[in-house]
Amino acid sequence: MADGSKPAPKALVLVGGYGTRLRPLTLTVPKPIIDFANRPMIVHQIEALKAAGVDEVVLAINYRPQVMMDFLKEWEEKLGVKIVCSQEPEPMGTAGPLALARDILYNETNTPFFVLNSDVVCEYPMKQLLEQHLRTGAEGTILVTKVSDPSKYGVVVMDDHHKIERFVEKPQTFVGDKINAGIYCLSPSILNRIEPRPTSIEKEIFPAVATDGKLFAMPLEGYWMDVGQPKDYLTGLGLHLNSLRQRSPEQLAEGPHIQGDAIIDDTAKIGKDCLIGPNVAIGKFCEIGDGVRLSNCVILNRVVIKNYARVADSIIGWSSKVGSWARIENKAVIGEDVFIKDEVYLNGAIVLPHKDIKESILEPGTIIM
Repeated sequence: MADGSKPAPKALVLVGGYGTRLRPLTLTVPKPIIDFANRPMIVHQIEALKAAGVDEVVLAINYRPQVMMDFLKEWEEKLGVKIVCSQEPEPMGTAGPLALARDILYNETNTPFFVLNSDVVCEYPMKQLLEQHLRTGAEGTILVTKVSDPSKYGVVVMDDHHKIERFVEKPQTFVGDKINAGIYCLSPSILNRIEPRPTSIEKEIFPAVATDGKLFAMPLEGYWMDVGQPKDYLTGLGLHLNSLRQRSPEQLAEGPHIQGDAIIDDTAKIGKDCLIGPNVAIGKFCEIGDGVRLSNCVILNRVVIKNYARVADSIIGWSSKVGSWARIENKAVIGEDVFIKDEVYLNGAIVLPHKDIKESILEPGTIIM
């Protein structure tokens, strides 16, 4: 930790590009500033980094950097952390951005820095990760998480002391059940291995560090999810709210109309005889009518849902209006400023911003442009 003799650790968040998997939401704002449990995704990460002593966060980005920075200036003041953008001239992979930010990340005092993928949500044990990294003298420490079906992933193979031996991509026979969770603590010396060109840290840099016996893993306790696409975003919300139930239950909504875990902004208005939950987030200045049923869904800021509508397993974008008795379900994603007429049924539809929907859509996956 920073103790006066060493500088505070820095961090780099791999924001990347267009966020195509979360369209149509990313047609309005870059992915890291879409709200997750009523706070921008990236703010959850920056808060955890600050708690671990980080005083400066670099966002590696190649899409709409000005939008990001205008937004984050506000949060820079709120969080008391310096936030800077490192704009990539071209997509630089997961290692190239570290070389571009070398001036910030490198230091002569061997103070480690953090690297995070912006899509990852978990309980962010950054202090523990830093402590283990310093204790082992590693060049790199990777947070790993357990999965039930390792054959879908690249598996991290390690010894009993968590020293990483090798990586096996989508193994057909069992070699382990831990995968890279997308969060790292790295020593500055690793920057000497990285050139300022498009490079994969997972495929090019980490295997070389492991060969030198300097790469370790730390198993993650609790939940983990890559929320880069809608179904995983909704699953991640449920995991996060369950974690809040254990750690900070005061953040969750309570009352006779709440069933299970839900987080509701104080500015939202909720009508009579609603049933909300489980796993629901309702953002700022939303208006929920009487008798509305919400479950496993995200209602972003300024949405109006009229009486007796139902939203399940779906995301409703900013400033949209859902008519009375309308029904939206099955992983539907509604973009910004969409008007959905009374009694319309949307079954897994993807609706781009600024549309009027007057007819039901029964075929899942239909895109309304």
